[in-house]
Amino acid sequence: MQSVGIYEAKSRFSALIELVEQGEEVRITRHGKEVVRMLPVRRRPVITDEQIARELGQIDALHASIRSVVEAANPDTLRRQGRATT
Repeated sequence: MQSVGIYEAKSRFSALIELVEQGEEVRITRHGKEVVRMLPVRRRPVITDEQIARELGQIDALHASIRSVVEAANPDTLRRQGRATT
């Protein structure tokens, strides 16, 4: 990891980009405080297709369970239950 001031970063921008392309992290500072962090772009996906499919399946299952609860509780039943408890 490299840390450079803004003035130096402006002067060496192309060289810093090359470092980032090679996998290096570059931090740019202003008055000693980090204001920018340059990181290499990930070339491979963070999540796999299998993970996406599994997550979508879980979402579908959740939707189905919510739908069944809503369908089971029609407004007339809910009104009767509300009157019975009050």
